[in-house]
Amino acid sequence: MRVPSLTLAVAGATLLAPAALPVPAVALPPGERSMARGGGAVAATDLLARLGECHQISRGRYRTDTDSPASVPVCGTRDAVYWKADLDIDCDGQSTARCNSRTDPQFADATAYEQSDGRHLNAETLPYIVVPAPSRIWNPRKDGVRGGAIAAVVYRDRVQYAVVGDTGPRDLIGEASYATARRLGIRADPRGGGAPSGVTYIIFKGSRVDRMEDDTAAAAAGARLARLFVADR
Repeated sequence: MRVPSLTLAVAGATLLAPAALPVPAVALPPGERSMARGGGAVAATDLLARLGECHQISRGRYRTDTDSPASVPVCGTRDAVYWKADLDIDCDGQSTARCNSRTDPQFADATAYEQSDGRHLNAETLPYIVVPAPSRIWNPRKDGVRGGAIAAVVYRDRVQYAVVGDTGPRDLIGEASYATARRLGIRADPRGGGAPSGVTYIIFKGSRVDRMEDDTAAAAAGARLARLFVADR
């Protein structure tokens, strides 16, 4: 999963978030710095309204499940990629009380990306999303999406910030960690939980946290990028 720089225009000024730096370290001009820090949380309705009509960037469409039709395109704006799908529970990574081979028959003890200490991610505690492996349908890296990229996951009236932490099958889309689902108010049981539809995944192009397991840094960066994103109309 997942590097061009993130470019956001706000009030006629262009902001550049270099891909070489983690998002929290990006320097902003004084006026824009106060805009990014100020203000409250971005509402789910504002994020969805900012997306507008889908400009499809994938060459084809994805299935949400192996037996479903290929109906989900990956869409893009200048500063983000997004899709609307279901949410299947990913419990892969470290074995924990709620994510292990007993609770999840498809459990794998590895994730595509690792923490700064070399361990695999903890799906029970870390909000992360799953991006399809590169294919002819879509190559995430070509759109500035890689491991550690910042995502906003929207479900009903909730917004949860997460990182890109794992890759899935090349033709399937719509999956996030146990922690992501739980914080969105979605039943987080890997056997029968998840949401059948209505989940929007937004990834900010070129964004990245340095320590993938740092949930606090990802949430702070996500909130700031979301405020800039909705302000760039």
